[in-house]
Amino acid sequence: MTRRGTADAVWSRDWDVRGLNVGAAQGQSGLDIDESLPGDDPDVEGKRKLSDIRIDAMYKKLWLNDFKACEVDSQLTVFVYGCCRSTPRPVTVELLLDCFNHLFHDMKIAIEGCCHGELDAIYKHIKNLELKNGYTVDLLLICGDFQAVRNYQDLQCMAVPNKYKALQHFHKYYTCEKEAPILTIVIGGNHEASNYMWELYHGGWLAPNIYFLGHAGCVQVNGIRIAGASGIYKMHDFKLGESYSYDPSITQSVVGNHEKVPYDASSIRSIYHIREYNVRRLSLLSTPRIFLSHDWPQSVEQYGDLAGLLRRKSFLREDINSGKLGSPPLMGLLRTLQPEWWFSAHLHTRYEATVFHHDRPLLPAAVRNPDEISIEDDEDEEEKISIPRNPDEILLDDEEEDVEVPLLPPPPCATTKFLALDKCLPNRQFLEIITLPIEESRQPPLLTFDPEWLAITRAFHPWLSTTRHQRPFPPEAEARDMVSKEFEWVSKNVTGDALLVSEHQRFIPTAPGPGNEGAAKNQQPPWYTNPQTEAFCQMLELENKINAPPTQS
Repeated sequence: MTRRGTADAVWSRDWDVRGLNVGAAQGQSGLDIDESLPGDDPDVEGKRKLSDIRIDAMYKKLWLNDFKACEVDSQLTVFVYGCCRSTPRPVTVELLLDCFNHLFHDMKIAIEGCCHGELDAIYKHIKNLELKNGYTVDLLLICGDFQAVRNYQDLQCMAVPNKYKALQHFHKYYTCEKEAPILTIVIGGNHEASNYMWELYHGGWLAPNIYFLGHAGCVQVNGIRIAGASGIYKMHDFKLGESYSYDPSITQSVVGNHEKVPYDASSIRSIYHIREYNVRRLSLLSTPRIFLSHDWPQSVEQYGDLAGLLRRKSFLREDINSGKLGSPPLMGLLRTLQPEWWFSAHLHTRYEATVFHHDRPLLPAAVRNPDEISIEDDEDEEEKISIPRNPDEILLDDEEEDVEVPLLPPPPCATTKFLALDKCLPNRQFLEIITLPIEESRQPPLLTFDPEWLAITRAFHPWLSTTRHQRPFPPEAEARDMVSKEFEWVSKNVTGDALLVSEHQRFIPTAPGPGNEGAAKNQQPPWYTNPQTEAFCQMLELENKINAPPTQS
C-alpha cells in the first residue's frame, strides 16, 4: 500500500514516495518461463509470468498508448509465444494487448453525482449505455444526497423543506420489490434520511446490493481500494487548527457525534456535518485508488477550466474569489492521500480537473468522456441568475458562512484526477463511465473490508464520541503506532474469507416499508438497533457505541 501525501495537510508527517520502475518495461527484469517449452505445452499456463513490476510497467505503458517507449525484447517474444500457444508471429501492439488481457482485466465503473432518490432513472441510464456501447458496467459509485428513505417517517429526518419530501425510488429496493442490478456503493451528502445513515455509521447494506460506505470508510472491490467521506463541512462542527497539524497546546471545541433521534431543528442539520474524528482517521490511510466526497475539496476548481465553470455557474464567482468554495479538510485529505481519482457532487455541475501535487502551473483539463451525454454550454434559466448562491441546491438557514483558507504545503510529485458530476435530471451530465485495469476480475464483483481501515477503526474507537465533548486526539506518531499494532491484530483475526463483507454483514430491514408506519406516519421514527452494525463491531471485538441493543445501553 502506497502513501503519497505530505504531513502537514492533516497531521505533521513525512511520507515516502514510491515510483514505478519503468525501466523494468525495457528488459531489465527476468522472465519466469522456460524458453524451451513448445507453444502447446499444457503446463505453459503456470509458467508464462513476467515479474510483477515488469508486467505492471509494461501494461501501464500500453494503457497510456506509449507504444514506442515499450521495447520488445526476446524474452517478451517468448512470453507472447507462451501466451498464444502458437508459432510466434511478429509482435504487434494488438498481439501484446491480447496477451496482457490474459493477465489483466478492465473494470467498468459508473460514477453518479447527486442521486436525490432517482435510482430507477440512474439504473435505466446505465442499461442504455451498456446496450449502446456493448459493455457491462461492474460497479456504481454515488457521491451523496442518496436519500435512502424507507418510509414516511424517514422523510421527517431529512433536512429539506416539506415541498421536497418525497419517497422517490429507494423504498422499492429496501423492501425487495426491486433489486439493484449493479453493486452500488454510496456515501452521504447533506440531504439524507440521516437516521438510517446513522444506524450504519461504520458502513453496511442499505438494501440488497447497495452498500453505504459509512460516515467515513474504505473498502475494496476486486482489489480496488475505494475510500470516502460522507456529509459536508461546517466549521462550527469541525474546529480544526489552521495548519491541520496536531498541537496539544491548542485547546479548541471539537464536537462529537451528539445527535440523537428525534432530531430538533439544529441536530437534523448538524448530524451530516463531517467531524474532525473522521478526517483524522482517513488521513491515516495509505493511498486509495478512488476517493468519494459530497463536498468539493477547497480550491480544486483552480486546477480545471475555471473560466468555463464560471460561464455555466456565474453565481460561484464570489465564493471562488474569496476562497470559500469547497471543504478545507477535504483538500487536506486530497493532498495527503493523493488518490488516482477523486469524485464529488453537491454543486450540480460537471467539472473536471487535474491536481498536480508539486509546484507546477495550474492547467485546465478539457477531456470529455464519449460515453457521457454531450450538451452545449448554453446557459439554462438557473445559470442566468446572477445571485451569490446555487439555485439548484436546497439551502437551509445555516449553510452559508465564512471558511478559513488553510495553509497547504508543497507536496511531492503526483496527480489526482478530480471529477464532479451533476444531479440526475434529463440532459444533465450526472453520470460518467471510467475503465480501470485490475489484476483479477470477479463476477459478480467481490466486496471486501480493507484491512488497514479495520486497523484504523480499532485504533481510534476509544475516540469515537457520541456526546458534544470530543476527547483530544493523540499525536500522529502515537496514532500510527496504534494503527500498526491493530493491523497485526487484524492480520491474525480477520483474514482470508473473513475479509468478505458478506461473511459478516447481510441486509436485514429494521424499519417498516411505506404504508406500515401506523398512526405515527408523519412523526420521526423510533431508534433502531441495526444487526449489521452489531456484526461489524463483533468482528472487530468493539463496543457498539452507535445503536447497541437496549438491554446493553
